[in-house]
Amino acid sequence: VIPAPCPGRGLSLSGKLRPEPVRMEPVRSRLAGSPLPGPGRQQQQRAGRSHKRPSSGESPGWEPPTRRLRRRMTGSEQQGGIPPVPTTPIEAGSRSSNQSDSTSSGDEDGNFPLAFHQQSEELSVYEKKRLKNIQENAQFFASLNMLETAKKLREIGKRGPVKREIAPRREKFKSSGEQPMVRRSMRLLRLDPAGTPLPEIPIETPVETEERISGPLKMIGNEEEDSKVTENLMNTWLEISQDKVRIKEKQPVELKKYKSSLNKMTIQKSFVAKVTTNRVCSLAFHPSQHRFLVAAGSTYGYVGLWDLSSQADAIHQFKPHLGTVNCLHFSPSNSAELLSLGNDGTIRCGNVAAAVFDEVYTSDSRNTSSFDFLAEDGSTLIVSHWDGDVTVVDRRTPSTSGELDAYLGISHLRTVSVHPVHRHYFVTAEDRCATIYDVRHLKASHKRAVAHMNGHTKKVNSAFFSPITGNRVVTVCMDNRIRIFDTSAIIPKIPLVASITHNNYTGRWLTKFRAVWDPKREDCFVVGSTVRPRQIEVFHDTGARVHEFSDAECLGSVCSTNVMHSTQNVLVGGNSSGRLHVFMDNSLSG
Repeated sequence: VIPAPCPGRGLSLSGKLRPEPVRMEPVRSRLAGSPLPGPGRQQQQRAGRSHKRPSSGESPGWEPPTRRLRRRMTGSEQQGGIPPVPTTPIEAGSRSSNQSDSTSSGDEDGNFPLAFHQQSEELSVYEKKRLKNIQENAQFFASLNMLETAKKLREIGKRGPVKREIAPRREKFKSSGEQPMVRRSMRLLRLDPAGTPLPEIPIETPVETEERISGPLKMIGNEEEDSKVTENLMNTWLEISQDKVRIKEKQPVELKKYKSSLNKMTIQKSFVAKVTTNRVCSLAFHPSQHRFLVAAGSTYGYVGLWDLSSQADAIHQFKPHLGTVNCLHFSPSNSAELLSLGNDGTIRCGNVAAAVFDEVYTSDSRNTSSFDFLAEDGSTLIVSHWDGDVTVVDRRTPSTSGELDAYLGISHLRTVSVHPVHRHYFVTAEDRCATIYDVRHLKASHKRAVAHMNGHTKKVNSAFFSPITGNRVVTVCMDNRIRIFDTSAIIPKIPLVASITHNNYTGRWLTKFRAVWDPKREDCFVVGSTVRPRQIEVFHDTGARVHEFSDAECLGSVCSTNVMHSTQNVLVGGNSSGRLHVFMDNSLSG
């Protein structure tokens, strides 16, 4: 049986009956919260279906249920029903929906109004408390004036962008001709705290760089007031130089006797004097046995002379060089001559008889570091340069440029020392090594060293042959070691005899330590020390300490440069301020 077509249904192209569309009804809640019994639910569904808007053919007097419910509620409030409860928008929507459902169901059941049901039903305690909370919340939100605030914010958002006012341009300051008062400190005004003007500071003129003067220089003091002192000092020098110099011979003195003689050497306040204005870099002792004359070379080219035997302060300074005086030696054949080497690249001979400083050697590089006598009479010299060159100079020739120049292939050359017996050998203090060369092989294109003294890990400050036989070489290295080598046989690798731990770090303002032999002995040398209390140390070639010279009152500084007299027990040490300290045997000082 084919069912008849009904509104909303029809046949498909295949002849089958189209299914009727299912209408989804919204679930509506009631005010009381409990569903109606069976017949009431069916009536509610029918009432919900009847809320549809009528078609165009229906009665024109139709109105929606919500409007009808609103009209009924208004009528019940006017008749004195239950006053409305302020609610939120969501609660109001739910109440309106519940009221519409209740109204529709009431109309269906018995056409009873909603107010009748609300008045007839008694509210439970929970419902009363709930209504009270709703009223309190509504009053609280009403006191916040949220609607008014939201309205104001909407009005602000509708306003256009605020235009900022352009600041007027500043007018240029027109000076009236009077300068404003500027505060300045009293120091800049050159006033003391009381307001008294301070004395004017003298303007120092820049010191012009001195140029090296070639040729002989007159032996004249720096100040004219000391001309009489200079004359007396030069006369003394000339007088003691006429004495015969004792030839050096090996002293058969035992070590115990030598120690006892050193214990007799003391220092007095009268044997401490400032001989140079700057740091002492080199010392030399006149070989006279009767009177003691000491020469000190310092920075800025000064050479100071001090007559220790004079009761008065017989001290005077000369300036034969422009740079630091690195080395000083009295001539072995004529003690009236004092040879000095400056860092300005010159060697000068101070001849007291002629009262001049003759020019012996001149170097264009201006980097000379040390020299020694190749010939026993002092006629020929071996000169070392900082950059590794050595030069042979013959004083008998009129030339001042040197007879032979040779580059040893090293980067640092501080000192040079000639063997006292085999004078064609000389030892050099180099970078991390002490080396022995033969002057006869310097003319070859490749200068090979004859022997090496290895073991040094830093720069070697000095290396000197022993003064009588040359069987020992003592070196001072920046690795805080003093080493003694056995040079009795010149072989490629010189054996090490002893190594002494010694603090050789002097810093920037002190002269580098140099261990110098006592000319009277073959086995003892003297070196400065940084130990407190300040002292000058004497060591044996076995590494044992023999003696230390110290005095708490008279010796309070580091004596980096030291020298011993060739025949007498006299020791002189110089510090970085130009002061000399003399330790002398009591019998000689009395």
